[in-house]
Amino acid sequence: MRVDTPVAELLFGQEDATPFNTDVATLKPWSQALACLDSAHKCWLSTVGPDGRPHAAPVMPVLVDGVPCIASRPSSRKSRNLAGNPRAVITVSSDSLDLVVSGEAHQVSGETALRRVAAAFATKYGWTFAIRDGRVHDESLPGSPRYAFYKVSPVRAFGYGADGLTATRWRFNRT
Repeated sequence: MRVDTPVAELLFGQEDATPFNTDVATLKPWSQALACLDSAHKCWLSTVGPDGRPHAAPVMPVLVDGVPCIASRPSSRKSRNLAGNPRAVITVSSDSLDLVVSGEAHQVSGETALRRVAAAFATKYGWTFAIRDGRVHDESLPGSPRYAFYKVSPVRAFGYGADGLTATRWRFNRT
């Protein structure tokens, strides 16, 4: 799945802007958000448990076709939460942008898609996964534990500038 370029808009209007800037020239491009995600060694994934409680965990993101992907063991709390409720939030911070990506996380399937995500992890982190019979394994660990890849398809995102006064909202049309 590819994500179209989102619509960028000011997060705050004149009536509620103080202290935020309402100059459209301060809108951040989505490419800056993608660069923030791509350069992040770690981000935070927030999910919702079956009892409605939030759960946050650090994860290592990779981008595949402009969509953030993460790896998780199927028995982990985050994987179990996503199995019951795909809504998720990724947060990450850089020197120039604080980013919040709200979307839906779905398990990646299919040999080609799994290999593309595995290649992205190998390239970015040197973390190699083996794909066998449609399943993901980390053969560098004892017992070759199973993993799952999830893509977090953005629905909306928010970017806050380092100045603390600029904010951009991106809305996505998913294709």
